[in-house]
Amino acid sequence: FAASPKHSVHYQPANANDTLLRAAIVALVRNSEIDGIRSTIRQVDDRFNREFGYPYILLNDEDFTDEFKTRVQAVTKATIQFGKLPASHWGLSPYVAEDKVKAALAHNNGRYLYGGSYSYRLMCRYQSGFIHKHPLLAHLDYYWRIEPGVDYYCNLPYDPFRFMRDNNLIYGFTITPTEIEPTVESLWDVTRKWMLENPELLPEKSFIQWTVDKKSKYTMCHFWSNFEIVDLSFYRSAAYESYFQHLDRAGGFFYERWGDAPVHSIAASMLLHKEQVHWFEDIGYHHPGYTHCPNKPEMQRNCICRTGKEFMYT
Repeated sequence: FAASPKHSVHYQPANANDTLLRAAIVALVRNSEIDGIRSTIRQVDDRFNREFGYPYILLNDEDFTDEFKTRVQAVTKATIQFGKLPASHWGLSPYVAEDKVKAALAHNNGRYLYGGSYSYRLMCRYQSGFIHKHPLLAHLDYYWRIEPGVDYYCNLPYDPFRFMRDNNLIYGFTITPTEIEPTVESLWDVTRKWMLENPELLPEKSFIQWTVDKKSKYTMCHFWSNFEIVDLSFYRSAAYESYFQHLDRAGGFFYERWGDAPVHSIAASMLLHKEQVHWFEDIGYHHPGYTHCPNKPEMQRNCICRTGKEFMYT
């Protein structure tokens, strides 16, 4: 991905007076995460959005409190829309048995991070198959996913949504770690079954070899989807919806701990061309666990992070 000739650092900065695209900066956030999301929004504004004014959309499975709305709106001049998740989008999948889910949570508790967490599984399922269906996103062509408590280190003098559009890009990322294997023990087998049953939905060209090695073994590679900039036509496509429904029926979001990161990544590797995926190398980013700080001089001059131990260059 880094070898793409359409590197964002060479993109001509957009005129701040240009008409904005149908895009928004979106987060799934709880009332208790008010300090973290205020910090994130302030940083996104400082690095990029103060010059462009894209709206923020904040979603919650509960009603946002008046205090939350007031304090969050105070850190930005951009429009913020606050939305509640439809009940049909949040909850136990109709394809799993509650007693088996409880047994799985008990079994996996302590085996890995969030092994015994029911709410984390609800979040992963929602981010995998429903966030793009929220009514507040219905008019959008693109979204930039943000999270509370993350850091953005670099000034971004151009519009990444316009960059995506102008270069026919579908998916943008910053960090690509590997998944914790016990969380996705059956994910590739279930995916392969879907591929065999739906050959008409698969393109002739893809980069599936990034996900599966020459021995047909799942590599665990994935885009860390707590940051992603996406052309939403991808998630709304018949192929992606079919794939998600197949995964949901298999039950792995609850019986294991399938995350939205491996789900999005496998789908992208199956359904997109490599040329449609972009590494935003110039966006310095930290989420607890990993940091990316650009090390190229033409990028580093826009950043406040120090290079040295960044995950993407090791």
